[in-house]
Amino acid sequence: MTTAPFPVRPEPADLPAPLPEPAVAELRLEVVLGALSDPLRMGIVRKLLLESEAFDHPCGWFGLDRPKSSLTHHFKALREAGVTRQRQYGLERRSHVRVADLEARFPGLLRLVADWTPPAA
Repeated sequence: MTTAPFPVRPEPADLPAPLPEPAVAELRLEVVLGALSDPLRMGIVRKLLLESEAFDHPCGWFGLDRPKSSLTHHFKALREAGVTRQRQYGLERRSHVRVADLEARFPGLLRLVADWTPPAA
């Protein structure tokens, strides 16, 4: 198994249960790539990989100037594809990348995401 070249924070104790997501064996490359095909979602994953300050992050941490409904859609697409794991903390959902799961199924994929250069605004 390949080790990811970016920091992976240890899981804190007493985490809420994750929201529904595919099991590692159910991760499908075409579904993961479909979720990552949107530049905003690719940027979310890249930021999580390269700039995480904590185990997981709320939507506000990303600094995205988009309507809440749009962000909800993008974060849900990433979770349902198996790219991120989300947990409910009261009224907010926080996300992190499923690094170990994705590296186990698709070695090197996250390195490509981390190396991606976002388009100029």
